[in-house]
Parts: sequence; structure tokens; C-alpha cells
Amino acid sequence: MKIDKNDFIQMQDKYKKEVKKGKPAKNKKGDVTNQTDWIFFDRETLERVLSKADSDPKKGGIKFYIGEYTEEVAKKYHPQDPEAYEGTLTIIMEPISTLSSSEDLGGDFENAGQQCPPKCIL
Repeated sequence: MKIDKNDFIQMQDKYKKEVKKGKPAKNKKGDVTNQTDWIFFDRETLERVLSKADSDPKKGGIKFYIGEYTEEVAKKYHPQDPEAYEGTLTIIMEPISTLSSSEDLGGDFENAGQQCPPKCIL
């Protein structure tokens, strides 16, 4: 699913304040101690993201970010079960045409992976 830039920034900020600094992720219940083992992206999603990148295989690709669901973002994208996602790590993808050191985010973000937990199927 496509996510907007503000939601992406929220997820990155939460991750940077907690897990990236070696602290446990947090949700309403406290520390999140059962983080995901894996995240599955279907081929259709990967191909859609890749199709937006430069077709030159030396320039185009996918940038993968690690983020953490905030309460607000979990409710927005997983309204059926936001408590299962709040405080959990996730991967956000962005198509890239030329990899640079700049942090100028284009805003075309995807987060459609199935996380285990909470969804340990396949």
C-alpha cells in the first residue's frame, strides 16, 4: 500500500528515537519485545515499486527504510487491528532513480509487507 510522506517521517522518527539507539520499541502496553521475524513483499508490489525507478540497472533500484509504527499510523493503515502493529518494526520502500547521499525524500513510499508477527502465514 502507498503511504504518505508524513506517515513515513513519523515512522522513521519513532524508530530513530527508540530502536536505532538500542532502546526497546514502545506501545501503549510498554516495551515491544516480540518484533517481527520477517516481512514478506509480493512480487507485484516489488515490481510496481521497481517500475517507478530508473530503468538503468546501475542507477535504478529500491531504497529500503526501517521504521516503527506509531499509534496514529497503525490506526490509519491497519484499522482492523492497530494494537498488533503499534511499536513494531517495518520496512518502507522508495523507488530510486539515482542513489545520492542527499536525504531529499521523493515521497513515493510503499509499505505493503506482511509482518510475522502478527501475520505468520505463507
